[in-house]
Amino acid sequence: MSVDYKTEWLGDMAFEMDIGGHKVRMDSSAEFGGEDSGPRPKPLILAGMTGCTGMDVVSILKKMKEPVDYFNMKVETELTTEHPYTYTKVHLIYRIGGKGLNHDNVNKACRLSREKYCGGIALVEKAVDFSYEVQIEDL
Repeated sequence: MSVDYKTEWLGDMAFEMDIGGHKVRMDSSAEFGGEDSGPRPKPLILAGMTGCTGMDVVSILKKMKEPVDYFNMKVETELTTEHPYTYTKVHLIYRIGGKGLNHDNVNKACRLSREKYCGGIALVEKAVDFSYEVQIEDL
């Protein structure tokens, strides 16, 4: 299967990618010649990964009829100290809360996303030391 995307230079350090009719603008800070009009490209890799796994986990938990009241994720990273600056470690923390959550189901949903469904995690795992944890809050 082939999927194509177009990225266009907008001037200075700004670029815009068209993803299915949705525009994603990227830029750098003034320090590096940009106007800070959008996020830097590298963190968007992590945004894609968390969006991918988040959608998986929500879908799985809905099928399990789990009463999720909130769900967010935090990503902790380590970078190399020389060019090219790349992530060496990525640690994903799932934070899920709800009244009467089955902890086994929540952990299973996160594990299934990582091991079976999330292409974003699969891609990141090929490049860096990846780990995750699940924090569950009973409300």
